[in-house]
Amino acid sequence: MNRKKKMRVVAILAAILLLGLGITFAVQQLHPAARMIPVIKVQKGTLQLDITTTGELRTPHSSMLVAPSVSGTLQIVRMAKTGAPVKAGDVVIEFDPSEQEYNLEQSRSQLAEAEQQIVKARADAEVKMAEDKVALLKARFDVRRAELEVGRNELASDIDAQKNLLNLEEARRRLAQLAQDVNSRAASNNASIALLEEKRRSSLLGMQVAQHNIDSMKVKSPMDGMVSIKENQDAAGGMMVQGMTLPEYREGDLVFSGRFLAEILDTNQMEVAGKIYENDRSNINAGQTAEIRLDTQPEAVLAAKVKTVAGMTARNNMFGGAESVRRFDVSFELTGRAGIMRPGTSAQIVVRGNQLKDQLYLPSQCLFDKDGKLVVYMKHGDKFDPVEAKIKYRTENRIAVENLPEGAEVALVNPEEKVKQEKKGPSAAPMGVGK
Repeated sequence: MNRKKKMRVVAILAAILLLGLGITFAVQQLHPAARMIPVIKVQKGTLQLDITTTGELRTPHSSMLVAPSVSGTLQIVRMAKTGAPVKAGDVVIEFDPSEQEYNLEQSRSQLAEAEQQIVKARADAEVKMAEDKVALLKARFDVRRAELEVGRNELASDIDAQKNLLNLEEARRRLAQLAQDVNSRAASNNASIALLEEKRRSSLLGMQVAQHNIDSMKVKSPMDGMVSIKENQDAAGGMMVQGMTLPEYREGDLVFSGRFLAEILDTNQMEVAGKIYENDRSNINAGQTAEIRLDTQPEAVLAAKVKTVAGMTARNNMFGGAESVRRFDVSFELTGRAGIMRPGTSAQIVVRGNQLKDQLYLPSQCLFDKDGKLVVYMKHGDKFDPVEAKIKYRTENRIAVENLPEGAEVALVNPEEKVKQEKKGPSAAPMGVGK
């Protein structure tokens, strides 16, 4: 009897124990977030408003080199390589001048021919002018003789007198006609010579143009700097496909007049161009100091200061989708140099901001987007409650808040999303957390 009673007591105790375990399990299922979600406490201390970003070296001053404006084919016979240093006046690109040299010889030959024709035309005109002077002199003599014969008409018969008058009239007519022909011939000769003079000027202009084109076959650098050869836009025959890589211009390429072929970069004046996120815009101003490390010289720290900060954001969306990142363009002026600095080199940038003491702060990953508001999930007992975050300052990895007490525990992940994932089961894909 005692044994049965003991067994009954054991069974009752076991039932009570199982019931307690069930209740405990149910409570844990009702509040799994409190047991599984990592938290961090609100800390109080000094907040350094530093901004870190990336950028690249660039030159604010440069000069473009273009193919000379000439008619005909342009073929590159010599070209400097990208990255080659040049001095002002150095030849960067040279084209084949044979076609322009041929044009020069043609114009020179035409000039010589025109000059010879002018000499001959002037000589012929002078000979004809001398002949015309003799003819005019003879015609005037004939007129004078006829006038003398008319003067003796009183002594001559009527028939002879009439003949003398006719002879005088004919002599005067021939003189007038000859004078008109002489003037017309002189004008014609002058016009012919003027035409030959125009031909000479045209040939001379052709020589000058050809010589200028020959001189422009050597494209020189207007300043000291570094060469950057451009991509050959005509290499694909005018067809462009997204992602296509075009080769640089090189020796032997045929190019069109006016094409941009190369750029001379002024490496004596260098700056760093970068972008900062909207969150950091209020923490940066022109004149702030910065430290820059070039990827090619990671051991050297270059001193710099903020030169300009864009007043409007630039949308950077690679794929043209709905998601995008808004950032501000920032340029940094280097106050020191280290070794050889080439444009396009990547750089790591740290902008030194103000130090704010006695600030309550949290990591940026504690901030979430809920119904269009930025909230943090504060732990109260076994659950987490969303609290709208009143942010005083914000950096890349920290936020300074003013409505949370020091030491309060805040979730590092979104508890609501965590619960949804657990309800879906371990096979469900993890959902993104809005920041």
